[in-house]
Amino acid sequence: MKIGIIGGSGLEDSDLLQNVEEIEFETPYGKTSSTIKKGVLQNIEIYILLRHGPNHEITPSNVNNKANIYALAKLGCDYILATTAVGSLRSNIMPGDFVIANQFIDFTRHRQTTFFNEFKDGVKHTSLAEPFSDLLRQYLIESCEELNLRHSKIGTIFTIEGPRFSTRAESFMFQKFAHVINMSTAPEAILAREAGVEYAVIAMATDYDCWKKTEQPVTWEEIERVMKQNSGNVKRVLIKAIEKLSNQEPLKKDLEFIKSKIRTIPNFPKQGVMYRDVTTLFQDPNGIKKVVDIFYNKYKNNGVDIIAGIEARGFIIAGSLAERMGVSFVPIRKKGKLPHKTESQEYELEYGTDTVEIHRDAIQPGQRVLLIDDLIATSGTAIASCNLIEKLGGNIIGCGFIIELNELGGRKKLEDKKYKVCSLVEFTEIEQ
Repeated sequence: MKIGIIGGSGLEDSDLLQNVEEIEFETPYGKTSSTIKKGVLQNIEIYILLRHGPNHEITPSNVNNKANIYALAKLGCDYILATTAVGSLRSNIMPGDFVIANQFIDFTRHRQTTFFNEFKDGVKHTSLAEPFSDLLRQYLIESCEELNLRHSKIGTIFTIEGPRFSTRAESFMFQKFAHVINMSTAPEAILAREAGVEYAVIAMATDYDCWKKTEQPVTWEEIERVMKQNSGNVKRVLIKAIEKLSNQEPLKKDLEFIKSKIRTIPNFPKQGVMYRDVTTLFQDPNGIKKVVDIFYNKYKNNGVDIIAGIEARGFIIAGSLAERMGVSFVPIRKKGKLPHKTESQEYELEYGTDTVEIHRDAIQPGQRVLLIDDLIATSGTAIASCNLIEKLGGNIIGCGFIIELNELGGRKKLEDKKYKVCSLVEFTEIEQ
């Protein structure tokens, strides 16, 4: 695995990198903005490129984005993590805050933003509906959370030409469409997608552009001051995200193993249904161990007090995970199975209704609860279980599932209710 980093991150001057060397890289599009510093961190090859040159001498509109992205792609980078300073267009995004962007609006006019200037080898139109890597965004968000840094999990970046800053009228207009504004992100994201490299950006707010009349309009001196104050935090986020990526390859193999151990039984319990049977996964000691290990690593730093498992197969993983984490296990069962006073929640099935129950003394107000089950389909049982936990005053920190049947929409229903969802493997309806 190789990772490219674009932007002044602080890592280029760091003693964290091992086996450091400088690379001069000529491309069909000209020279890169700077020499590329190659080093090793967390056993991963890192390639650092300074977007505006070593002395910030290249203006935003003159950055050779095509050469930069081409070089990193040709060097074999699987991922690109970019850093950027942005102006905040929202009161709740303050100078020093991070934004893990999920969308951009490209308002540039003079940039070279495609490798496909002709269609001699076939028509190529690049999809950018979701322009940033979900995986990289997830790791950046988790890194900010673990480091207790103020951040926004979503945000639209408005990328404009430079080097001039906005007029106040422009700033008010941009505010209607985006969360932050900068001069660099859109061209990089477009070209990275065309080059087949996963790309994400961690944006640091340095100012309020000029829409906020109670603040001084943005100046380069102010941007530089805030960037210097927070450069250490940027470095910490990148290092933690790289650490997470370093575990990605073994994780992929474990997930492939888990999926291979799940048996598919056609036409059960009725015609047309592809039943995903986890008993074959549980028969293999390595299967249970890998599932528990993945959930443990995912949630070990989340302050879990209780793990709630849903009847019946959810008990197997939830119980093992609770023992591994050293926390309590609470069963959520079908109606009539629990002996003490219970709280009940009815939910709809395809035909009729069903009910789940929990002991009233199982959870105390304020306790942090992780919900675990073997499978998420339509999410009826999971949502009912979440309602039970919240009736007792529990705070749900996540919902974990081994299998997700992604075509049935259960994840979206849970996420619409603001629950965080983690599934290990996905199956489509027709997948054997």
